[in-house]
Amino acid sequence: MSTEVEVAIIGAGSAGLSAAKELQRLGLSFSVIEASHRIGGRAYSEELVPGTWFDLGCAWLTDGDANPFAAIADQLGIALGRATWDAYNKPENHRFIRNGKRLAGEDHAACRRYYVDSYAAIAAACGNGADAAISEVIDLNSPWAPPFIESIATGWGVDVDGVSCADNNSSAGALGYPVPHGYGNLVAAWGADVPVTLNARAERIDWSGAGVVVETPKGTVKARRALLTVSTGMLASGEIAFAPLLPDWKLEAIAGLPMGTENKMGIAFDRDVFGPDGRGHHTVWSDDGPSAKVDVNGMGFNSVSVFTGGRHAVWLEKQGPQACLDFAVDRIAEIFGNDIRKHVVRSITTAWSSEPWTRGSWACALPGQAHQREHLARAIDDRLFFAGEATQVGGQGTCDGAYRSGLRAAQEIAAAVKRA
Repeated sequence: MSTEVEVAIIGAGSAGLSAAKELQRLGLSFSVIEASHRIGGRAYSEELVPGTWFDLGCAWLTDGDANPFAAIADQLGIALGRATWDAYNKPENHRFIRNGKRLAGEDHAACRRYYVDSYAAIAAACGNGADAAISEVIDLNSPWAPPFIESIATGWGVDVDGVSCADNNSSAGALGYPVPHGYGNLVAAWGADVPVTLNARAERIDWSGAGVVVETPKGTVKARRALLTVSTGMLASGEIAFAPLLPDWKLEAIAGLPMGTENKMGIAFDRDVFGPDGRGHHTVWSDDGPSAKVDVNGMGFNSVSVFTGGRHAVWLEKQGPQACLDFAVDRIAEIFGNDIRKHVVRSITTAWSSEPWTRGSWACALPGQAHQREHLARAIDDRLFFAGEATQVGGQGTCDGAYRSGLRAAQEIAAAVKRA
């Protein structure tokens, strides 16, 4: 491969694919290279059992019909779970299981109030211009703290002492719609018409001359400009060499937005073991043990997704798939009883912290570093451009946020071409 184009796009996830489509619309030539063997990035679906799909990455279209992938799914004839989303989005349908017993009455109301009060404290902490860690502004001693702490750990992939209040406060998006046959499959179908060179990781980016030269195992791409859509985990890893080095302000932005880890375990059962009231979102914890988020039958199948995040997710990942499965089944049994164990037929576990092409699930701003998303998005010398969920404010950590960042970067590149 030896190519000369206007733009070299590095990464074929949602951001890289949307940028490619927009550049094509704008009449600019491009070449997309992807380190993996597939397109889609962190949008990736696998079949748990025949006919039952599990998304290892993004699984829900945040904001429902406002999400650009809702219209894309309709155009492609891919069904969304519009009729079932309310089982998960309504606060009253969030079930809490403490020490094996589901909260009800005043206990459930008190737990919900803790969530409301904690989010209010986070928002208030942003009002004075400071950017503290979430752990500094919520009541960690409350009996209702564990499920909220778990929701932050799984929502950001980082524990409450490492999450910026400002970053959390700027994030947006209701849970939205499930994609029964896989969000990853949706992204792959949408991006299938984009020409991509696979198994071609960027090893070196030389921007010392008038243009940009990207070296890969499959050859060299010469371009006037490059668009990097890879994760901050990859940018920080040193696996992509830059000549010259990136400027200090860009390196500081990358360092301020490290990758968090949310892992999930997909468990398939041979029958409906949940009962008529089982479907929905649960948070499970014990006073002297681990906690987890549990989504039951979210895609309309006899399956469960069990989530864990932060330090526990990384630790559990290192213990291996069997430990992850045991953890997940134990949490499900806390909700539905031990009889469910004999009906488990297959599982899939993620391992995002060691995934070689991302090094984590998504970027999470360190306390005091929320402003770095804007710096990460800034171009360098009108030649190196940046996109991806980490560059977004308001859509960070989402597939549609990455999509929008690709459009934004493509339009910035078109403007740079016009200036030149």
